[in-house]
Amino acid sequence: MSENNQLRDVFVAIADPTRRRLIHLLAEAGELPLHELTPQFQMGRTAVSKHLTILKEAGLVLDRKVGRETRFRLNASPLKEIQDWVAFYSKYWTMNMLRLNQLLEEEEE
Repeated sequence: MSENNQLRDVFVAIADPTRRRLIHLLAEAGELPLHELTPQFQMGRTAVSKHLTILKEAGLVLDRKVGRETRFRLNASPLKEIQDWVAFYSKYWTMNMLRLNQLLEEEEE
């Protein structure tokens, strides 16, 4: 977990396809209330709300009250942790593929 006092690990939060879809919807829309998010899923408001809570605990979703409704928006900064992790292994695979390519070229000679 990163230093921003997240209650939940970002990797755990994005492990679920529903939560990844919520992240995508919020990234596209900017900010949405629960009643606009719920129809995008085959589940009730309570279930969608639970997924949003998990994303909030990971720092991926921020919310604010507007009158009687709560509006949700993406906070993408915790995704940097995932980007850094993937980048590390991307370098690993790139290096291994270069080595494999060199071996194949040496065999052809």
